[in-house]
Amino acid sequence: MTSPTSSTGSNASPTPLNQANLAQLNSQVSAPQYDRSRLKPRIVHVGVGGFHRSHEAFYTDELLRNDRSSDWGICGVGLREADAKIASVLKRQDYLYTLIIRHPNGTVENRVIGSIMDFLLGCHDPESVIEQMASPDTQIVSLTITEGGYNIDAATGEFNWNHPDAQHDLDNPTTPKLVFGFLTEALQRRRARNLPAFTIQSCDNIQHNGDLTRKTVLGFARKQDPELATWIESNVCFPNAMVDRITPVTTQDDIDYLVQEQQLSDEWPVTCEPFCQWVVEDQFSAGRPAWESVGAQFVPDVGPYEKMKLRLLNAGHSVLGILGSIHGHRTIDGCVNDPLFATYLRLFMDAEVTPVLDEVEGIDLETYKDTLLERFGNPNIKDALSRICLESSSKLPVFLIPTIQDNLARGGNIELATLVIAAWCFYSDKQVDQDGNPLEIIDEMKQPLHQAAAATRKDPLSFLEVTEVFGDLNRNERFTQQYVKMVETLYETTDVASMMETLLPSQPDAN
Repeated sequence: MTSPTSSTGSNASPTPLNQANLAQLNSQVSAPQYDRSRLKPRIVHVGVGGFHRSHEAFYTDELLRNDRSSDWGICGVGLREADAKIASVLKRQDYLYTLIIRHPNGTVENRVIGSIMDFLLGCHDPESVIEQMASPDTQIVSLTITEGGYNIDAATGEFNWNHPDAQHDLDNPTTPKLVFGFLTEALQRRRARNLPAFTIQSCDNIQHNGDLTRKTVLGFARKQDPELATWIESNVCFPNAMVDRITPVTTQDDIDYLVQEQQLSDEWPVTCEPFCQWVVEDQFSAGRPAWESVGAQFVPDVGPYEKMKLRLLNAGHSVLGILGSIHGHRTIDGCVNDPLFATYLRLFMDAEVTPVLDEVEGIDLETYKDTLLERFGNPNIKDALSRICLESSSKLPVFLIPTIQDNLARGGNIELATLVIAAWCFYSDKQVDQDGNPLEIIDEMKQPLHQAAAATRKDPLSFLEVTEVFGDLNRNERFTQQYVKMVETLYETTDVASMMETLLPSQPDAN
């Protein structure tokens, strides 16, 4: 999450956001009325970014507002040096922050969230994090560590033991760096103290996120201590979940809005859309909050829901993000309000994604896709394409490439998604839009992707040879023929819009 810079931009004296000042907030800001001193850190959450604060923390805050007997509080955890900024901001604000919910019609809801009660930095004090996870109070450890945080090698599908931090954690279990090292050491201590295991709950946009978390934790534990791995396998639950709420990066405009319109000084608010969804498998090791009473949905199998969301919403974001960035768009709503991009996205959803989805009980897919276009087009959620495209090397193997693989297996259409891969090559190589404006690229694999893409003129398949991302796609003849044709055309013309137009059905003459 990019750190905003605090600045009032006004001569007014805004009220600093903290516990003592909650009663002073104006009537347009909804503040928590429950007794926060009663909260216990029953949830330890690793990765307190904007999404966690608009989603799990929001649901928990809503529960606390509705059930004054509940004491489910959240202790945030950051494992990277970059998390020190949010840690210091939240501490100054007594772990309070404002959620700015922007509706398509211009209505804005302002809500102070009070469910976070503490924040620990594992990079500065790993022992404090391990002990908090090992505490009897902790019943759930939840994660938003992004797709890349699971340290999976896309070529093998296994834990990447070549990562230097993984080797460090094996040799130094009490001073870990990766989340898996923290989890296994905390579980080791709970086992030694005869305490029940906590649930490990992934809140990341990954299909079968609980299964993946289980695989990585057990894989790490088996190498560290086989007996511990056996105990984890028998005692720790890893519920799969589907999470959804569009949450753009906080900007200075968000901070200034609260100062100027609400006379409130919040150093790091969060903006989000009104839509919110959480579908969870009801498998918990030691109890859970009654999130279903405030809108979460507990189901026996979350698979069809998460596949629908990842393949339509998240992949749709990437389709617009990469193609739109090259064309010169800057935000998701800007893309959707361009008829060419809206038509292309809907055709991708209809022709390439829908045929490979499972039936989703209680969901009308046509209505769901209509709703996605409405949400993407919300003019009050200026979701930057640079945010959508960050860490694409982790996102596309989860959101987009499986759709290509499924359609290759069934003989289905692949052209619309293949153009996105070709455009991503161009994007990674040139790092500018078609008018020469620089693109902000934030990706752990930025350099290897750039080097591979830069060799495209000599070897049109060079980009696909980054097997950590593409797996064996470079060996599929049907895909590579389509890809080579598209990437060569894009390098010749640099006109992504005209290529998109050629893939749309021809329109009949008006007369």
